[in-house]
Amino acid sequence: MNELLQILGAIAILTAFALAQFHVLDVKSRIYLVLNVVGAAILFAVALAESQWGFVMLEVVWAVVSLWSLIQSLRGRQPSSPAL
Repeated sequence: MNELLQILGAIAILTAFALAQFHVLDVKSRIYLVLNVVGAAILFAVALAESQWGFVMLEVVWAVVSLWSLIQSLRGRQPSSPAL
């Protein structure tokens, strides 16, 4: 069961990443952010259950950043873009 959850979480994140790389999704789009939040939440739960602390930390940060951007988008604000 854990392996299936790991695969589903990874598919969500990797789908968002691939679609962004192929310019199908914008990294600020809600669907991109939702895929990242869901995938990171699933992978967080699996990592926590297996005491994989490095992955717990990675997935917590991934989920929090994605969730923050999603909330900003739902409020009608654009997530910040880095200054280049």
